Amino acid sequence: MSPFEIGLWSFPCLLILIFLRIPIGLSMLIIGLGGTYIIEGNVNMSLGQLKHMTYGTFANYSFSIIPLFLLMGQFAAIGGLSKSLFKTAESWLGHKKGGVAMSAIGGCAGFGAICGSSLATAATMGQVALPELRKYGYSGALSTATLAAGGTLGILIPPSVILVIYAIIAEQNIAKLFAAGFLPGLMAALFYMLTIRLYIYYAPNSGGIKERLPYKKRFKQLATTWPIITIFALVVGGIYGGFFSPTEAAAIGAAGTGLIAITNRSLSLNNLKEAILKTAQSTAMIFFILLGAAIFNSFIGLTQMPQEAAKLIIDAQISPWLILIAILFLYLLLGCVMDSLSMIILTVPIFFPVLSGLDFGLAPDEFAIWFGILVLTVVEVGLITPPVGMNLFVINNMAKDIAIIETFKGVLPFILSDLIRVILLLLFPSISLCLVWLLY
Repeated sequence: MSPFEIGLWSFPCLLILIFLRIPIGLSMLIIGLGGTYIIEGNVNMSLGQLKHMTYGTFANYSFSIIPLFLLMGQFAAIGGLSKSLFKTAESWLGHKKGGVAMSAIGGCAGFGAICGSSLATAATMGQVALPELRKYGYSGALSTATLAAGGTLGILIPPSVILVIYAIIAEQNIAKLFAAGFLPGLMAALFYMLTIRLYIYYAPNSGGIKERLPYKKRFKQLATTWPIITIFALVVGGIYGGFFSPTEAAAIGAAGTGLIAITNRSLSLNNLKEAILKTAQSTAMIFFILLGAAIFNSFIGLTQMPQEAAKLIIDAQISPWLILIAILFLYLLLGCVMDSLSMIILTVPIFFPVLSGLDFGLAPDEFAIWFGILVLTVVEVGLITPPVGMNLFVINNMAKDIAIIETFKGVLPFILSDLIRVILLLLFPSISLCLVWLLY
């Protein structure tokens, strides 16, 4: 069996291990080490990878940004910033049809801007917004689907942990990717709000209307969000103002949200320990997946699969756009069985080199940024795609009285909204690149 054939067989073997509920990081580690041994026939070389790749992977200074942004999200949740965001959005939108649900989307967008994690955004905003949605008569399907979809905004709106990981894997500028993700993230929030409005129009009994608040109370509520606006401006403004790097911005953001939690008297010693422990657990999970992916992708490199695949595509003279669409469709399918982080870490080192050699009419760095936003947008769909969309189960677990099938039904219009957005981003790369061009 040739190395190329061994590489092809590694993917079904990897999927089998994943279906057997073996953690994705461990599955990639096993296949990577086993595949390297089969090709090289040297057990010492396979085991030696554990030493060299562990150090080579985690000695990268850029990875320190991950625990800092995760800690920032933990402090933001403890500090009650999610409640302030939701209440502010509700005060301005709650009196409209579907307004409370749209407020939840606005709150998710704001919290995603200081959290960077989809699951954390969904879980935190679910605790705040779900009781209000039920109070004003929103159906179980719309309530849970809205919060599950809103949670995905944490992927694109900077700062985003997965966007950071993509930048490191594809060797791209983190600040440029943050700029590229802003407009598509804002577009996602607006599309979700439009989806809710159409949902209520066609199913008017799915939600009620909150009483209209006077402008004095609205502006008073808006004033409570100044700490969030300050943190976001400090982190993002500091990066693009050239005052500090993304990693330094993450440290400042974590310190700032921690200070807010202390000022609000919500950060006790026990809460601090819990925040650090959860950050450590999430970081360890991400880093173990990164290690497994590094060893698996090293094995894939030995098989020459990416190079052979690129050569076959060029020789077959297949349209680059057709290849890109096929890969995006594959991401949609993978989203039904894998989590977003694992998909990014596993597939980008394989697909990115293949597509980089094709002509899309963009400079190499522009293509890398555009492709990253496209991939993250499609991965975002996977978070709310039945049967294993992670956000669906996070929210449904909070609403135990709502059958999961109702959540599945409610999320379908949001998935359609996402697919329309993917098509727009695919047809108009300038949506993703315009802020990058403006700033750089």
